[in-house]
Amino acid sequence: MSKASGFIRLMRPVNCIMMGFAVFVGAVLADPQFTSRWLNIIYGFLTGFTLTAASMTINDYYDRAIDAINEPSRPIPSGLVSTKEAIAFMLVLSAMGFAFAYLTSVPCLAVAVISWIILATYVTVGKRTGLPGNFLVSACVAIPFIYGSIAVTSQVQLNVMLFASMAFLSNTGREITKGIVDVKGDSAEGVKTLAVRYGERNAAVAAALFYVLAVSLTPLPWIWRLVSFWFIPFVLVTDIGLLVSSALLLRDPSRGNGKKIKNLILLWFVIGLLAYIFGVLT
Repeated sequence: MSKASGFIRLMRPVNCIMMGFAVFVGAVLADPQFTSRWLNIIYGFLTGFTLTAASMTINDYYDRAIDAINEPSRPIPSGLVSTKEAIAFMLVLSAMGFAFAYLTSVPCLAVAVISWIILATYVTVGKRTGLPGNFLVSACVAIPFIYGSIAVTSQVQLNVMLFASMAFLSNTGREITKGIVDVKGDSAEGVKTLAVRYGERNAAVAAALFYVLAVSLTPLPWIWRLVSFWFIPFVLVTDIGLLVSSALLLRDPSRGNGKKIKNLILLWFVIGLLAYIFGVLT
């Protein structure tokens, strides 16, 4: 396997594309007639993409000891990418992200810097704290939607804030689920996830609670007439998916099932994105 493939795997391109797309969604939700600000959308997508790639890289750098236990085939623990190369790669990606944010607007640069600070806090201090660390990650997931709104309207619209809140809650549930998957390595490294501190079953209950809280917010955009009818069928799929995933996790809070559930949550998240897009554009 080539070194280039190692850098690509460090970036996790699918995650990067999703965060770049989240900026686009935030822009569309804030202003469906965003065509006059198309250049800001492109810069915003690239900001989300590169800063997410930087976050994935630095996260793997700090997780290299844990990954040596949980995921030894990843680029750093496998030796495909050295620690010095990973740090240099992260710095280049971060500089690119800030440059794209500056080209978008000064307020967007401020949001990008805040997001980077949250990330740095997570990987250096927050990761070992368990639930507070989960909240930091979820904030980074929610911020791209807010960024997109600021990129085209210079403010955060109500429907964007609602979706960002749903993203925050559902991702917190997913982070807790990931703690179930990584309990062995986390325990060895002193990472105080809910699964490590209180056991997998109690962690599953907490994850399910956050999934249900996310679902509880989904009627509000329709009630407040922020979206059209076409929001409903897509969001119903998301809601049912989150509720079923919660039930499956509660029934079997094992590492193997947790891994399946955390991947499923990404699918429901994407369908939730589509719900808002169709609800605003149609």
